[in-house]
Amino acid sequence: MALGDAILACLTERPMTGYELAKTFDNSIGFFWKADHQQIYRELTKLRGRGHIQGREVVQSGKPNKLVYTLTTEGRAALRHWAARPSVPASMKDDLLVRLYALDNVDIEPLRTDLMARLEHHRDRFARYERLLNKRFPQGTALPADVGKLLGLRIGLSHERAVAEWCEEALEALSALSPGVERDNVVSIDDQREGSG
Repeated sequence: MALGDAILACLTERPMTGYELAKTFDNSIGFFWKADHQQIYRELTKLRGRGHIQGREVVQSGKPNKLVYTLTTEGRAALRHWAARPSVPASMKDDLLVRLYALDNVDIEPLRTDLMARLEHHRDRFARYERLLNKRFPQGTALPADVGKLLGLRIGLSHERAVAEWCEEALEALSALSPGVERDNVVSIDDQREGSG
């Protein structure tokens, strides 16, 4: 997927300024496709050049004029063409997991610190997803046009919960590797949550 496809998808919701698109990325689609504000503005220029979007200047009193972007017929066709192609499963690149792979050759304390920071990060994101889900879909139901947004929030919530639980499990496992413990000892990592249901 390219950033332009994500922007076209955002513009299906409503016409938006570049600033509004950037905010939408910060608060929704950006959970699944990262882009900074400068990248979004550059991509808007490219999309206009391809004829996929058009910009309409809105005059404002006391403020600079703003440019509101909408999808063109060509943009909608491009979005449909992109959406018809098979998706590519995301691949994982995570330096923390590589360090854990080499656990017997690295210092454990920096890993423990890193895992604690990850745990807080994923707990915070979980809470953010939960707030968005409760605000936008308090009954857990959605209009047909919003089912995809609801499903996206639900997988985000599940993902953040799972990663936070994994961080807790990893921290517990690292606790068994205190400085005096022989590296040849066996460490048991049972998923406690499976048995507690």
